[in-house]
Amino acid sequence: MTARPASSLATTLALLQLASPALPVGGFAYSQGLEAAITDDTVRDAATARRWIVDALTLVLARLEAPLWLRVHDAACADDTRQVVRWNEELLATRETAELRAESLQMGASLARVFPALNLDPPDLESPTYTAVFAIACARLGITRDEGLAAYLWTWAENQVLVAVKTVPLGQQAAQAMLYALHPSMQQAIGTARALGDEELGTCAFGAVLHSARHETQYSRLFRS
Repeated sequence: MTARPASSLATTLALLQLASPALPVGGFAYSQGLEAAITDDTVRDAATARRWIVDALTLVLARLEAPLWLRVHDAACADDTRQVVRWNEELLATRETAELRAESLQMGASLARVFPALNLDPPDLESPTYTAVFAIACARLGITRDEGLAAYLWTWAENQVLVAVKTVPLGQQAAQAMLYALHPSMQQAIGTARALGDEELGTCAFGAVLHSARHETQYSRLFRS
């Protein structure tokens, strides 16, 4: 299904809907290891929470997940099913822990179930990842790659900040200040993602992965694993 032409206002409204925290995909239920980092005092206040989120955004998402998002979007715009499947499988293979894999698959399936409400056909993927499904939705709704990726990164960052709000804890004013301060990092991440070739994709985030693995068996936790 090719991307359909749409007015600027129509695509803006569609983008707001995809980025809305009311979208029933369950992203609020996951911490991606941040809760474990708070438990062991690696993250303890607004400054350390911001550093954790910025590092994840610019050193992890920007160098692997975001460029793969762009590749799925490009393939979906071109109606290249083979490439959509290829990059979706690549995304799933990069989920290093059972927790991260379950999150990606659960949120991907949940977003795919929203497609009929958006007047879209659900993506034809055996194991749809959230990253790929979001990119496909943007492509089919006529949302540009940069704007769609910005919305994707925004939803990720907002969920991470809300983990800090609930668990550090942080106040709402501190959370909004942190989200605003993350804007340059999001722009940097998009620029990095656009620039990377296929052979340059990759990241090595041992600390984040270990925290995600520890969270799977953490005795007391607010967030899903």
